[in-house]
Amino acid sequence: MLGAQIRELRTTRGMTVAQLASAAGVSTGLISQVERDLADPSLETLRKVSKALGVPLFSLFQSGDAAAVSVVERDRRMLVRSPSGGASYSRISPGHGRLEMLEGRLPPGGASSPEPWTHPSEECAVVVSGRLTIEVAGEERSLGPGDSCYFDSSLPHRYVNHGEEPVEFIVAVTPPSY
Repeated sequence: MLGAQIRELRTTRGMTVAQLASAAGVSTGLISQVERDLADPSLETLRKVSKALGVPLFSLFQSGDAAAVSVVERDRRMLVRSPSGGASYSRISPGHGRLEMLEGRLPPGGASSPEPWTHPSEECAVVVSGRLTIEVAGEERSLGPGDSCYFDSSLPHRYVNHGEEPVEFIVAVTPPSY
């Protein structure tokens, strides 16, 4: 499903495999393998591909038309893991519309990305359990259960778990660009 969606988005935009690979900063072979479902790309690669295609990351997993009311069952959520920091996200929202809702989990010592990064959105995160550090524009904010933080995602940011317990949190992103 992922490979077919990337291929469809690429061809709709009139891009060749080589053009997409160049725009995403990855190899042509990797794009070809992903499109044929022969390789599982990392979260960082998916971010680069989605940015090169001009779509939110989770739209790469989207299928079908939007319904007026959408239900996302817990055991059918789309899950994406970050190989570098151990972060995982499951999409709570259905993957269409102007709002993306994600449930995040960071293991002890984990981070949402190796370095702070930017995307053209706004985010609001609320901690469900554990202690979460949010780095935004070089500043760190430590949040506990029930605490929330809102920020402009065009500022360099990331989520970090400096604690010894896993952290669970909910993130709302608008417009979707994760």
